[in-house]
Amino acid sequence: MSDYSLDVSEASIADLQRAMEAGRVSAAGLVEAYRERISAYDGAGPALNAIALENPNAEAEARALDAERREQGPRGPLHGIPILLKDNVDVAGLPTSAGSRALEGMVAQRTATVAARLLAAGAVVLGKTNLHELAAGITSVGSAHGRVRNPYDPARNPGGSSGGTAAGVAASFAAIGIGTDTCGSIRIPAAHNGLFGLRPTHGLLTPLEGIVPLCLAQDTVGPLARTARDLAIGLDAICDPDGTPPAFERRLDARALEGRRIGRLGTLFGGEPADAEVAGIADAALRRLGKRGAEVVPVEIPELPALLDVMFTVIVGDVPGDLAAYLATNPTAPAMSLEAIVATGRLHAEVAPVLAAAASAPVKQSDAYAEALSNHARVRALLVERMKADRLDALAYPPVLQPAALLGEDQPGSNAHASANAGLPAISMPAGFTESGLPVGLELLGRPGADAELVAFAYAFEQAEGPRRPPASTPPLRGAAAAHD
Repeated sequence: MSDYSLDVSEASIADLQRAMEAGRVSAAGLVEAYRERISAYDGAGPALNAIALENPNAEAEARALDAERREQGPRGPLHGIPILLKDNVDVAGLPTSAGSRALEGMVAQRTATVAARLLAAGAVVLGKTNLHELAAGITSVGSAHGRVRNPYDPARNPGGSSGGTAAGVAASFAAIGIGTDTCGSIRIPAAHNGLFGLRPTHGLLTPLEGIVPLCLAQDTVGPLARTARDLAIGLDAICDPDGTPPAFERRLDARALEGRRIGRLGTLFGGEPADAEVAGIADAALRRLGKRGAEVVPVEIPELPALLDVMFTVIVGDVPGDLAAYLATNPTAPAMSLEAIVATGRLHAEVAPVLAAAASAPVKQSDAYAEALSNHARVRALLVERMKADRLDALAYPPVLQPAALLGEDQPGSNAHASANAGLPAISMPAGFTESGLPVGLELLGRPGADAELVAFAYAFEQAEGPRRPPASTPPLRGAAAAHD
């Protein structure tokens, strides 16, 4: 019989803290409550397949935090809060597969910086999430754990590569989750699952130690959340305590959009007939931004697409060396290079060709690689100079131009390249739904270091939007009171 008295579906971090402070639930009870939802909806029901593994130590860690709360009080807003980590983030003693059967048996020897900071804040790692194999795609399929399903339509993908984190958070398998973003891997899943997700300014908030890399020149790490405030709490926890970024939660302001200039970057709104529905939803969201006090102005940067077209060359060139350096730190790694991983023949059929191409070609020594790498600086300068010249606080566009595709199909419309190439911060926030009920996102890209400002913009927008629409496939479980009653 459950030892908790609330249903955690859609509960915010503040809801959960109030329930623990009131004695309605313990951290251990929250672990049990979320595990019941995982049991009901991840392997059964819509079978989302978002969870790669559950942490066997979660209950014991939660009970220790309960005792600490009784004796000393909470450490902060994440004390006793269950979270999810993408399964390319190391936690010492737990397996890390990065979604690949070729890495089965690899056990983390250290805890990644991002995870260590969350644990220090009092969070409980409930489990690790499924992802696109080695983070090398945007539909979240891999040889180790198969496909992740979208809770808004289990016949469709949840985005990627952080699709398991996004599906798990959208389905209320935990309060928040951690993803990584090399070229849209936080923002595209956020868009497909009606979530908030920030790609931080590259290199600003949290070091990447202990994370299986794809391309360190573009890799970032950050939370996905159902609310902007929960996102801010997660970001505050993972920031360098000795660094300069301002506190995210403290910067939240319902009037943050007033007097701000947002550029509608028409260059990234697509032009195909299949792009029209998402573009229309994004435009409607921009009109609502205007009602919150922002001035939305049209912007075109016609030279931008040509600079972004070669961006994958950097990823393909960097992944062999970056991955080999990570594998060299773990004596339990069953393969020590991308070439050896490919040679196992254990990659998913949809992922193998991309990784085989990266393993077999000396891309990093090519003229194309040098050109693509130099485009990073060009894209950054182009975007920053345009924002300065037009006095813009952010540029807006859809992070993905088309709704979530059916399982097994390619996902058209990936549109998150600009931030990744430029190293600039960008947030995806819920913009609305298609006629068939699929979530659509709006992305705001900001100037260097404007991370907290973007989260404040998203919060201000959220205040006018009304209640979040949760996925119908993962309703509240019967027999428990709501956490926010």
